Amino acid sequence: MITSKQRAHLRSIAQGYDAIFFIGKQGISDEIINQLGNAINARELIKIGVQESCEYTAREAADLIAPKLGAEVVAVIGRKFVLWRQNKDPKKRVIELG
Repeated sequence: MITSKQRAHLRSIAQGYDAIFFIGKQGISDEIINQLGNAINARELIKIGVQESCEYTAREAADLIAPKLGAEVVAVIGRKFVLWRQNKDPKKRVIELG
């Protein structure tokens, strides 16, 4: 669990990020979860967009995906959401939370 101060720090970092995945009418499949898992392993912080054709809102998608990845929901804004998970390998950590 991250603190509100850490969440604010992560949100500020994510502001400069573009969404790297979009969830559409296909919904949330195992393939999407695997791809998101690979991305979050490499980056730690990822932004995901939810298209209008998707059956889920951004909040619903974030709440479904985060537990499957073992990630924290950092922010949900409009049709985008941000997830964070610290890399297990200390040498590969990109973001320090202090």
